Amino acid sequence: MVFAVTIQEGEELVGAVGLSIVHEHKRGELGYWMGVPYWNQGFCTEAARAVVAYGFEELKLNKICANHFVTNPASGRVMIRIGMTHEGVFRSHLEKWGEYIDMVCYGILQSEYVSGMSEKST
Repeated sequence: MVFAVTIQEGEELVGAVGLSIVHEHKRGELGYWMGVPYWNQGFCTEAARAVVAYGFEELKLNKICANHFVTNPASGRVMIRIGMTHEGVFRSHLEKWGEYIDMVCYGILQSEYVSGMSEKST
């Protein structure tokens, strides 16, 4: 599933957040992109946080994971802000423009999400 990110309903598209579901394992993989004029304004974090909440609260997933190129640490900061934990690095995992790139892996478990939510309410 892919969700459009707009600043207000009916306004132009500024980005997207997707969640690919592996039903048999109750796992989702989060992905996102944001238009360059909207970087560093919190839109990506807000949208990713909402999709993670949807994944755990509505879809009852056990885990949500996400990856980013090692050359894109800003994407990793979004993952940290939404409560994900660094899980490792897939070395030379993808080829892009003739070069092999490492992928950094993050994840959050449903139990960690629930724990984080209860900490925020106290």
